[in-house]
Amino acid sequence: MDQERPLTAHLDELRKRLISSSVFFAVAAGVSFNYSSYFFRLLRKPLEGSVQKLVFFSPTEALAIYLNISFAAGLALSMPFLLYQAWKFVEPAMTGRLRRGPVLFVAAVTASFAAGVLFSFFVLIPPALKFLLGFAGPDLQPMISAQSYISFVVWTALGCGLVFEMPVLSYVLTRLGVLDHRFLRGKYRYAIVAIMITAAVITPTSDIFNMLMFAAPMLVLYELSIWVSLLAGGPGRSD
Repeated sequence: MDQERPLTAHLDELRKRLISSSVFFAVAAGVSFNYSSYFFRLLRKPLEGSVQKLVFFSPTEALAIYLNISFAAGLALSMPFLLYQAWKFVEPAMTGRLRRGPVLFVAAVTASFAAGVLFSFFVLIPPALKFLLGFAGPDLQPMISAQSYISFVVWTALGCGLVFEMPVLSYVLTRLGVLDHRFLRGKYRYAIVAIMITAAVITPTSDIFNMLMFAAPMLVLYELSIWVSLLAGGPGRSD
C-alpha cells in the first residue's frame, strides 16, 4: 500500500469499495431474481430425459431456491465490478506493467471463471448425473429435491470456475515475485495430493467418480500454470 497515506485513509477507501461492491451485487442479485425462473429451467437442462420433475418438501423451499439462484447469478454478473474494485484497492502496492493492467486482469479472471462454469455445465455435470442416477436401476424411482439439485449444480459450477483461475493466479504471483515455475514443478507431488484433497472437499457428492472428474482438469490446469509462470517470469521479462 502507499506508505505516505495514513491507515485511516486506507480503511476509508476499503469501506467505500466494500459499500459500492455490496450495492452493485445487491442490484445484480435483485435483477437476477426477476429471471430466476429462466435460470432454473436452464440449470435443470442436464436432468432432461432422466427426471421429469424436481420436488420440494417445505413451504419456504421454493422461494429459497429462487433466492439462491438469484444470489449465484448476481455474483456472476457483478464479478467484473468486484474484481476491479479489489484491483484498484491493492494497485498502489504494485509496480511495473502489472500495475497498469486492471482491465486485462479483470478480463482474464472473468473469462477463466466463465470457462470453468461452462466446463462444469456441459462436460462435468451431465456425465456425473448420468453415472449417479444409473445406480437406481429398475427398482428405484428418483425423486430429487430441487434444493439439493440446484445446490449440486451451483456449487459444482462455482468450484470449477474458481479452479480455472489457477493459471491467472500463477501469472499474477509470478509477476509479483512470490513464486516461479521451478517452485511449482518442484512441488508437483505435493500438488497432486493437495488437488485430490481439494477435489474431495469441493465435490458436492462423496463418490470417487465425481472427485476424479474434478481432479483431472485441476491437474491439467496446474501443468498449464507452470508454463504460464515460466512465460511470465522468463529472461525477457521487464517491469
